[in-house]
Amino acid sequence: MLRIGLTGGIASGKSTVARMFAALGAEVFDTDDIAHELTAPGGPAMTAIIEAFGRDIITDQGALDRREMRRIIFNDSNKRRELEAILHPLIRETALARSAASKAPYVILVVPLLFETGFDRLVDGTLVVDCPESLQIERVVKRDQISRQEALSIIASQMNRDDRRARADQIIDSSNAIPVTQDRVAQLHERYLRLSQNCPDDEGRAE
Repeated sequence: MLRIGLTGGIASGKSTVARMFAALGAEVFDTDDIAHELTAPGGPAMTAIIEAFGRDIITDQGALDRREMRRIIFNDSNKRRELEAILHPLIRETALARSAASKAPYVILVVPLLFETGFDRLVDGTLVVDCPESLQIERVVKRDQISRQEALSIIASQMNRDDRRARADQIIDSSNAIPVTQDRVAQLHERYLRLSQNCPDDEGRAE
């Protein structure tokens, strides 16, 4: 099974691009969705999270209070690492098991922290969805109804854009019009199909 790790900064267009691949026949697994499953009421991660952080970060329904947890880990790197130590192994295990069971020609794994967590070593190729920071800010302010300063703080906490691009096998510029992005996705889809069939990849690294 060919596994492609898809990543990008906040509001870069990862979900939009992932849906385009899904429409062409790839199976998409988003680690954010998996994290939601793990931290839902009765989720596999909840016992360890409650032991580490107490019941104050649990909603009345028994799920993780994600807003409160974001506040805690954003201000305390030790707490962030503690949460990651609980969640990341479970996320990896679930994502890899689901991709191994897939019957699709290839799998797209959407992993926001692909490079930061070393998940890039578990996939066959890496794809970065990228756009200028100014567009990221515009999108996230509109989508999440937060201030420009909050958006800047989130972007500053993530991997540097240039570093992310440098580590990518392939890049999609999501600042283009939707039809242009769809064409780029279609090109990469054909490439991944060839790779999934063990055909030679003679295109090299492409922007």
